[in-house]
Amino acid sequence: MNTKLHAVTDADGRPIRFFMTAGQVSDYTGAAALLSSLPAAEWLLADRGYDADWFREALKDKGIKPCIPGRKSRGKPIKHDKRRYKRKAPPRAACRGLVL
Repeated sequence: MNTKLHAVTDADGRPIRFFMTAGQVSDYTGAAALLSSLPAAEWLLADRGYDADWFREALKDKGIKPCIPGRKSRGKPIKHDKRRYKRKAPPRAACRGLVL
């Protein structure tokens, strides 16, 4: 059995929140668990595993702009800030925001 760690970090890569799931569990589970405890931020960067319309809308309701590439199975491509997303490698953010 393996595990997956869902972590929210600040723009400098410092961890803020964690949530652990079984490895085969969808990233949506981690997103739902961490959503209510997200601190204020301008942006949230996350990989395509967190691409869900409900998650994007929930972020927007909190005043956070999602920077999440769309899943390949998504019928219509979703726009995201590619330059900002490419900079999410360690420390995973170059913005005033959060990384999931």
